Amino acid sequence: MPNPIRITARILGLALSAALIAAPTARAAGESTSAAAPTQRANRVVPAAQCPALLDYRFPDLIAGTPQSLCAYAGKVVLVVNTASHCSYTPQYQSLEALYRRYRDRGLVIVGFPSNDFGAQEPGSNKEIAEFCEVNYGVSFPMLDKTVVSGPKANPFHASLARKTGSAPAWNFHKYLIDRRGEAVGSYASAVEPTDSRLRQDIERLLAN
Repeated sequence: MPNPIRITARILGLALSAALIAAPTARAAGESTSAAAPTQRANRVVPAAQCPALLDYRFPDLIAGTPQSLCAYAGKVVLVVNTASHCSYTPQYQSLEALYRRYRDRGLVIVGFPSNDFGAQEPGSNKEIAEFCEVNYGVSFPMLDKTVVSGPKANPFHASLARKTGSAPAWNFHKYLIDRRGEAVGSYASAVEPTDSRLRQDIERLLAN
């Protein structure tokens, strides 16, 4: 007849061995969970900022023709300019580019909208306009598709800007200023140069907020 004491000791030995084997596995699992936690926190998806209604429009890019959302400029100070290649104000491209390079790292973006609305002074194709801007003025700020900016056929973005500021473009190189919240806060006639002290002060004020 088997000895009960020996059977009990054998069972206890097997249980002890199983516990010793399982312990490192449990510790390893604990270390893995602990190490994964920071990674999970780092990969947590942060909801994107809601796009302001004024910027919730898309326009084709001047060069590639791919749709560009103005929502990409949410949180920035935006200077919107309707441009033309054969206007007495066309040299403003140079000072607009200088303004962009001076303030872009602080959050300014200038967006150009070529338009043939005034004096038929932008008759070229998108490719011709892009080459003109690059060759003559080294323009690096965003330029979008040629569009209508005034009158009953104005694109909805410019129509909205005109409503909100009470001022529609009367000629080439009219300027609108939009703050970081996506609110239209300023309208500047074509004759207001990008070097104008009032415009520069308004830009700096908005960049500081």
